[in-house]
Amino acid sequence: MNIGPYTFQEFKDKAAAFHGYPAPGLLLGGYMVELARRQLPEGTLFDAVVETSKCLPDAVQILTPCTLGNGWMKVLNLGRYALALYDKYTGTGVRVWLDVEKLTPYDEIRGWFLKLKKKADQDTDRLFREIEEAGENLCSMAPVQVDDLFRKHKNMGRVGVCPICAEAYPPSDGAICRGCQGEAPYGQPGCHMPAGAGCETAPHAQAQMDAGPRLTAVPVSEAVGHKTLHDMTRIVAGESKGVEFHKGHAISGGDVCRLQAMGRAHVYLEQETPDGFIHENEAALAFARLMAGENITFDETPHEGKINFRSTATGVLLLERERLEAFNMVPDVMAASRHDGVLVEAGKELAGARAIPLYLSAENFRKAQAVLSAGPLFSIAPVKPMRVGVLVTGTEVFQGLIEDKFAPVVRDKVERLGSSVVAVDIVPDDAERIARSVAKLLAAGAELIVTTAGLSVDPDDVTRKGLLTAGLTDMLYGAPLLPGAMTLLGRLACPAGSAQVMGVPACALFHKATSFDILLPRVLAGVELKRADLAKMAEGGFCLNCKTCVYPKCCFGK
Repeated sequence: MNIGPYTFQEFKDKAAAFHGYPAPGLLLGGYMVELARRQLPEGTLFDAVVETSKCLPDAVQILTPCTLGNGWMKVLNLGRYALALYDKYTGTGVRVWLDVEKLTPYDEIRGWFLKLKKKADQDTDRLFREIEEAGENLCSMAPVQVDDLFRKHKNMGRVGVCPICAEAYPPSDGAICRGCQGEAPYGQPGCHMPAGAGCETAPHAQAQMDAGPRLTAVPVSEAVGHKTLHDMTRIVAGESKGVEFHKGHAISGGDVCRLQAMGRAHVYLEQETPDGFIHENEAALAFARLMAGENITFDETPHEGKINFRSTATGVLLLERERLEAFNMVPDVMAASRHDGVLVEAGKELAGARAIPLYLSAENFRKAQAVLSAGPLFSIAPVKPMRVGVLVTGTEVFQGLIEDKFAPVVRDKVERLGSSVVAVDIVPDDAERIARSVAKLLAAGAELIVTTAGLSVDPDDVTRKGLLTAGLTDMLYGAPLLPGAMTLLGRLACPAGSAQVMGVPACALFHKATSFDILLPRVLAGVELKRADLAKMAEGGFCLNCKTCVYPKCCFGK
């Protein structure tokens, strides 16, 4: 049976020339391609999608204009021996697959395809004869409509230069190229990073050390009268850790015993910075000036090549996570921070950075600065005081059957963050009454309306409906945070006024810390939250419900 314009033997020869050998899967693929092609109207401009990376893509490339290089063929490795050809403008096409039920009459094909025989036990000549005899009779097909998003060709977008390897790459891949993120296959044994990205074999690492600057080290007894090259730390187990001798300290006779007690038998003497290197303190200061964003400060005098950052205002830490990771991919530098989105009090430390060796190579210094050139890594969005209106929902509370315990909880949490409650309104589980209460709270000057309960799946829970009636927009309902999954965020823009909205689920009456505690600082800081932002909170979003709650000094929300 012919395969398109070729006899079986001719196609077998073309397969061997293109693929390296006449793979059975490629020969069967030839029949599959031609069967699909005949189903398309004459003159159709088509693209291809192949559902395996094994052999079948080569059949498409031999018999059609569709290739990986021109983008007209996509390989979506679903592990199925199937392909589809479809009109590139409408997405209408046909899918063809190797039908397992049709293999039964062909023992050799069935044994090969289902891996029932070891390769050494296969009869290759018989296998080829069965493939030629069966041809497209082994296939089944069905019409398909390819999704618009899948069939559209993506343009390359802009091109950037990776600050680590200095090669061109699409910036959509991240702050550094995917190779420097560790996906390159060229790492040294035992290393998952690309060569040159900070992971080396022992001989190469030794060579790197040997290539470092030549430093003058002398016994401490001979160092009297000379100056130290770097800060030296004294550690008292369980008591203290700090700089005992600063860079440039003139060593006296009385210092010798102190140095020896610190375990220093030799010291480096002060010298000019070698060509091609940057001193640890100079490098750390340069990094800090690029890392610090709004409402961040740091000491201008590094110690031991390290600088810590502090917040100048109580607010939410905004972290450029991708570029922080990219910076840490540069050899011989590091930066560490608290979690993105955490509430930081004014004056508290939130991050630190340092150059790891005493002298950082100019090359790695340049790479690190290139990562930081796009803007600061850390900034603080200050928590601003807001006028808060509390909308308590629940017919049982409205009728006085139970005492409201929710308003005091909300008041305590917002006041601790510098805001004030301007009005509290209690309404029954009635959507219209809830909507009117919203207007009432807006009239009282509320900039943030916090609703309580009424957010679950019970038939009486109509808080969302009432808020939507009042003009709620941009609603986000549900978050991967426990407790507090049924939380709500949104904003009101209506004739009565505008305000942010937070819906607090009933679990806040029992749990000391819920999603409300995690989200409230962000709302007060004006941080825009989208569904993707909530999704990222899933990691660390599970509260352990400790017997004694110590939130926020715990893992919840971090």
